[in-house]
Amino acid sequence: MSTQMKSPVVDASLPEEEPLGAGRGERLTALAQQHGALVALLLTVVIASLTFESFPTSDNLGNVAEGSAFLAIIALGMTFVIVTGGIDLSVGSTFALGGVLAAWGSQYGTLVALLLPLAVCGLIGLVNGLLIAKARLAPFIVTLAAMLLARGVLLNITDEGSTTYLVEEKSFLATLGEESLLGVSLLVWITAVLFVIGALVLRRSRFGQYVYAVGGNEDAASLMGAPVARTKIAVYTLSGLCAGLAGALNAAYLMSGVTILGVGMELDAIAAVVIGGTLLTGGFGFISGTLAGVLLLQVIKNIINQIGSLDSSYQQVVSGAFLAVVVVAQTWLGRRRRML
Repeated sequence: MSTQMKSPVVDASLPEEEPLGAGRGERLTALAQQHGALVALLLTVVIASLTFESFPTSDNLGNVAEGSAFLAIIALGMTFVIVTGGIDLSVGSTFALGGVLAAWGSQYGTLVALLLPLAVCGLIGLVNGLLIAKARLAPFIVTLAAMLLARGVLLNITDEGSTTYLVEEKSFLATLGEESLLGVSLLVWITAVLFVIGALVLRRSRFGQYVYAVGGNEDAASLMGAPVARTKIAVYTLSGLCAGLAGALNAAYLMSGVTILGVGMELDAIAAVVIGGTLLTGGFGFISGTLAGVLLLQVIKNIINQIGSLDSSYQQVVSGAFLAVVVVAQTWLGRRRRML
């Protein structure tokens, strides 16, 4: 007795224009969410180049790229967290702690200077992930507590901020902050490599599929066999590692572990991720969008410096306005996609 595979039957009476149009509209909406920050960045760069003669110079653009490196690395880890539907408020404090630990560790060699901040900040991220995934505590509360903890440890090892550790001048860590390759700072190259790896992991790996699945619908992801708890633990650990690495590189750049850095940096990272098109509700986001969001914030800061007559508070005003517009646009685009 033989069986035959039946091919799907298409009802010719249904008009083809509606599904095709719906699919086209959904694709356009998705493209707007993914590349909106890039379009805004390009327009801002063009306008700034036409307005300020010094803006499009290689030195100024190099400063923009170099100044974006630390926030970009933090925002990279934050993207994974937010795509899962979580949030990490501890990255600003762990960034500062990582810088101090790297500067202190540089007296014992480059290996200690790099591994110590990664180990400590990664451990903070791991504990965050365990409490959120296993104990099912709210990410906001857990990472807020971690933020206070990291800042407390930082103040303790620096005698309430009165002690500043310096990076050894001839160490490899100092080289990372000073040297360039093909006219581009090593910090920028490191950031670019990390973003390429991050994009491949999020979009092309099984782990990246789990990240999207957990953020899209945690219960459905669990029913499909996705390791929900391990995925959450992994993304928070990754966020801690990124913050620690950014802190170590910042110490190399400044040649010291500055204790007052990182205040409010978690909000800048979240803003960059959201401006880049990642939904705060999870399940949708792009590494490339995050990079565009970081660069857009840095370009805004640079433009305000170019004007000269405006203080830094205007950067917060403009960034906040951008964030508000993006959130409204994301909400509208999300509803439009569900309607298509």
